[in-house]
Amino acid sequence: MRLVGVGWFVGISILLGVLGGLWLDNKFGIKPVFVIVGLILGLIVAGYGVYQMLLPLIRNKQNKEDG
Repeated sequence: MRLVGVGWFVGISILLGVLGGLWLDNKFGIKPVFVIVGLILGLIVAGYGVYQMLLPLIRNKQNKEDG
């Protein structure tokens, strides 16, 4: 079930980054600068969030292999 949450987190992070970029592009009139920045930030947030969500699973697997 945790993996479903990871997928939603990735999708929402990227979507919010792009939508925020679109909003800023429309506000300042400099298309596609903020969309690209928003996409990159969304990908960074998604990657970090996935790492943090899966870290306990990785640690549990390592502990089971050690003991």
